[in-house]
Amino acid sequence: MQAILRFFLIFFLFFCAGQAAAAPNPTEQLKPFINKVAAQLRDPSFKNDTVDNRIERIVSLVSQHFDFLEMSKRVVGRPWQQLPPAQQKKFANLFSQLLGYSYINKVDAYVEMKIEFGKERLAGDRAEVKTMFVEGNKSIPVSYIMMLKGDTWMAYDMVVESISLVRNYMEQFKGIPQDQLIPRLEKTVQEEKLKTEKKE
Repeated sequence: MQAILRFFLIFFLFFCAGQAAAAPNPTEQLKPFINKVAAQLRDPSFKNDTVDNRIERIVSLVSQHFDFLEMSKRVVGRPWQQLPPAQQKKFANLFSQLLGYSYINKVDAYVEMKIEFGKERLAGDRAEVKTMFVEGNKSIPVSYIMMLKGDTWMAYDMVVESISLVRNYMEQFKGIPQDQLIPRLEKTVQEEKLKTEKKE
């Protein structure tokens, strides 16, 4: 009986070790992706494109490793469960546009900075990958909070200089009635779009 138990224990340990070894590394997945985004932002064809096209291009690219649906769920909080799937999807699409405009409006401060990858923290299917944007004596810490979906690590939050993107937007949408969430977001997206167009 003890021999059988030892066999199953050893089998279980080897199985778990095999599963852990098979899991992709979040930093190794994130590194080429971040470099790809940076290259896109530096591309003259991107800089000279229309605002709407730039938003579409950057959101499409960033969606490869950013889970906008999960971000939206965390931003909205409890009311998210009361939204029909179609409205959840609409909110996530609008939220991705909002982040796109915000990203483009701030990109000049980051695009030429060197990106250094630091330590990562792993806890099952969750990970934090720390990076540093560096230029001369200036450095900006940016952490990517991720979860493993299938064989892809997807970011659902970013922490820039100790400020969580999700927590920041949570405060903005806190207390808004459920039926006003999408209209409020549509208004915010339009405001960011106008702000971007004025900068052109």
